[in-house]
Amino acid sequence: MSAAKDAKAKDAEQVAGVTEGAEPAAADRGPDAAVRPRDPERPRDAHCRAVPVDPLAAVRGPGDPAYDVYLTGTVFLDIVFTGLDHAPVRGTESWARGMGQSPGGIANMATALARLGLRTTLAAAFGTDIYGDYCWDALADGEGVDLAASRRVPGWHSPVTVSMAYEGERTMVTHEHPAPAAAGRSLPRSRACVAAFEPGRHEEWVRAAHARGSKVFADVGWDESGRWDPAALPDLPYCHAFLPNATEAQRYTRTDSPEQAVRALAERVPIAVVTKGPGGAVAVDSLTGEYADVPALPVEALDPTGAGDVFVAGFMTGTLAGWPLADRLAFANLTAGLSVQHFGGSLSAPGWPEVAAWWAWASQRPAGQGAPDAEAVRRYRFLDKLLPTGMRDWPRLRALPTIGFRGA
Repeated sequence: MSAAKDAKAKDAEQVAGVTEGAEPAAADRGPDAAVRPRDPERPRDAHCRAVPVDPLAAVRGPGDPAYDVYLTGTVFLDIVFTGLDHAPVRGTESWARGMGQSPGGIANMATALARLGLRTTLAAAFGTDIYGDYCWDALADGEGVDLAASRRVPGWHSPVTVSMAYEGERTMVTHEHPAPAAAGRSLPRSRACVAAFEPGRHEEWVRAAHARGSKVFADVGWDESGRWDPAALPDLPYCHAFLPNATEAQRYTRTDSPEQAVRALAERVPIAVVTKGPGGAVAVDSLTGEYADVPALPVEALDPTGAGDVFVAGFMTGTLAGWPLADRLAFANLTAGLSVQHFGGSLSAPGWPEVAAWWAWASQRPAGQGAPDAEAVRRYRFLDKLLPTGMRDWPRLRALPTIGFRGA
């Protein structure tokens, strides 16, 4: 696992407003105990992707692109151990009370987008091994992610990351061979796309997507060189929304606070968002003239893997739907907070049923009993207009301790 990837993962904990405490009871039972049985009358292929809300229904029209979001990157198989009492000790065996497996890497973002009702297409390489079969099926059949731009690569085995969570920290071990190129010549039309900028690297597909009218949403990796020069981000001029964390933003802008940094970044991109850890996120939308600073929702985290991707997916959803900036940030904070309460990066992402369940609980429970305070409830009143009444909470596919169960 690279330092850049580890730094972004650590920040994802903070984006969700994580407060590490006693692990939830599910950690002791293992993630499989938290998964409800599938409704036998419900079609298998709809088990995980029944989306009762189309967040872009009001803005769709004739001639729109077939896809809402295009993204490309590497899909990992993530294996997550939780419930460890301490860090692994050299020469000893450690026992974990919880374990889960799920597609990871770019699959975190793809799943988060699809579960929020965005029509998502992914270009990625998949191995022809069992891990590759599992990741492909989980995304295509389980989540409804379009994989027409992806391909299977014989002889290339799927990359794997093992994550161990303990004492509020994580240790990760990754094995991979360089992934074959996935973003090819046939770039599909989409309303938006997701990019991960790396200092000194130019992605031709980002320029091409921008030229075709796609809105580019991007975060950035850690600058190993230590220069933190915006000129080293050649694709930044094509960006519609740029979402670094506070440390990255302040270093790139040579400022002393996230609030100063976001205003400096807003001079370079139409929409600038800076995540502030437990302080939430601050943003400037130069297109609408809005400024917003929204605190995170404090939660106890089971596994923060992928929370940063869920935050971006939530913010993208609100932006493409044309919501006010404060609502976009609040929704991103909420979805990230919900995600850390389940195992596994991609399969921990919430959908609209989970959002509806949280809102029903938060808006009806008296303050002081674990529910948000009155100010937070007022902040999320916009959900009343988005959520249909009588929404049924279908079982959601979550990370399991193994894959490939066979019938008796």
